[in-house]
Amino acid sequence: MPRLSEAIAALDALWPPGSAEAWDAVGTVCGDPDQEVSRVLFAVDPVQEIVDEAVKLGADLLVTHHPLYLRGTTTVAASTFKGRVVHTLIKNDIALHVAHTNADRADPGVSDALAGALDLRVVRPLVPDPADPEGRRGLGRVCELDPPVTVRELAERAAERLPATAQGIRVAGDPEALVRTVAVSGGSGDSLFADVRAAGVDAFLTADLRHHPASEFMANGAQATRATHTQAAHTQATQATLNPLALLDAAHWATEWPWCELAAAQLDEISDRHGWDLRVHVSKTVTDPWNSHAPSPGAPN
Repeated sequence: MPRLSEAIAALDALWPPGSAEAWDAVGTVCGDPDQEVSRVLFAVDPVQEIVDEAVKLGADLLVTHHPLYLRGTTTVAASTFKGRVVHTLIKNDIALHVAHTNADRADPGVSDALAGALDLRVVRPLVPDPADPEGRRGLGRVCELDPPVTVRELAERAAERLPATAQGIRVAGDPEALVRTVAVSGGSGDSLFADVRAAGVDAFLTADLRHHPASEFMANGAQATRATHTQAAHTQATQATLNPLALLDAAHWATEWPWCELAAAQLDEISDRHGWDLRVHVSKTVTDPWNSHAPSPGAPN
């Protein structure tokens, strides 16, 4: 069996900590580098339900996508919910390792897993990593569909293929418009609107889309589309082709969970290669904070 330090070195090779955003908090949160690791659990969130699952499973290492302490802390007292997580982990000799924006940028990474879950063919990163000469790493992915589908069909596919959540899939745009190219980004994606517009795709599937950015994005697209009907607005008409037809907004947790299966498969392959005999598991516990949904009477489908 590998020591924790050996397992972490393998994970860091997959998702180099140095590629994380400067504000991020990735890497090992707790754990003895010399302890042996025989069972690993992957999950999106380092919350108490997941830690309790790791204890029940007999895991030695918990790997999550989201950090436990993103903004730092002055206490790990068990009277706080994050402190209780730390206490439970240490009492049960479970290490915690985080791969967040470094996993987003990786090749393959979080958005590759999302595209794979939806049977989309990845063409390139949405926001390429300038440090990657091959142009394969970066945030988000630009994908193609063959054959094309309507926005409604793509939304239905996402609702069927991604883990079930109370939110489901929200759509902005013409449900019957054809989608040949789509940008995807696991997790919060409205900071990427300018990159999506520049990519010239037909749709953008992500999570956590806020009212004002989404409203302004769709309004800009509609304005540019109207400009195509006037000869005097050639510049705006050209820009119209750079605005996606639709926005598809899924639950944050659901867009990132497919990465857990991808990451587990990657560690399985490393384990086989090194003869480690690791047992690798993926949590199916739903940690999306929204747990019910009441549709408005007469709301559009």
